[in-house]
Amino acid sequence: MNRLKTSAGLLACALVRARRLLQVTACTLALGVAAQGAAQEKEPERTGGPYVPTPQIVVESMLRMANVGPKDFVVDLGSGDGVIVLTAASQLKAAGYGVDIDPALVKYSNGEAARLGIADRASFHVQDVFKADLSRASVITLYLLPSMMINLRPKIFLEAKPGTRVVSHDYTFDDWHPDDQIVLDVPEKEKINGVPRATINLWIVPAKVQGKWQVQIEGFERYEVALRQKYQMVSGSAEAAGKGAKLTYATLRGEDIRFTVMDGAVRRNFKGTASGEAMQGMVDLGGGKTARWTAKRV
Repeated sequence: MNRLKTSAGLLACALVRARRLLQVTACTLALGVAAQGAAQEKEPERTGGPYVPTPQIVVESMLRMANVGPKDFVVDLGSGDGVIVLTAASQLKAAGYGVDIDPALVKYSNGEAARLGIADRASFHVQDVFKADLSRASVITLYLLPSMMINLRPKIFLEAKPGTRVVSHDYTFDDWHPDDQIVLDVPEKEKINGVPRATINLWIVPAKVQGKWQVQIEGFERYEVALRQKYQMVSGSAEAAGKGAKLTYATLRGEDIRFTVMDGAVRRNFKGTASGEAMQGMVDLGGGKTARWTAKRV
């Protein structure tokens, strides 16, 4: 993602040669069309867009927003010239890799990693982003067009570990709303898209908590809780001894979950973590008293 081609000839090349997120077969077809000079062909349906630069100030702001540090593993989907992973590894001592379908850009990025002496922590691969392994990622970065963001949304939501920080430049996952967002003044972007600003979006991949849970407060009540989830938005209902109770103030950020159960005059404020088929934490009983609680999916 490093220098926008603005002349007509270079833009035509970028629109075909550097389509970063097509399936391999689509990429091959596009390259064949480019070789025949048919740059005006309609852009293939599934594309992340042409190779466009990310200004260094935006790169550094993305990494800062994701709080990247030496313990992180950064995966850049559509890595272009590799600037995000290279900056994370050289300046912040993180590790990671990027994937891109352009062999020339991948070769360049690996060359830069070798030149900077960080090839042991930063690598780049020719690969379709839909086949990228997200299992090691603690941070995922993207600079892709809206249609590709939406196409990638289920992969990231389902495959990335809860707590993974996802940062995008400009575009969002539609109805998976960001957990945080900032806007920067970036005058050099006006030459690219006419807007001298950049928007950086942050998501924390949430745990999967939808379903029925049996919640036990140590030494106190047991509740049957049903949770509904849409990404990080959670709501639900509760029962105590077969009687309805009210579940309110539910929030989910990564693995951290909070909710309140109102059972008549009894109020229980739960705070804890969700991991797979279990949850646990502490509950505020009121009057300065607390207790441990556990939950299992049923």
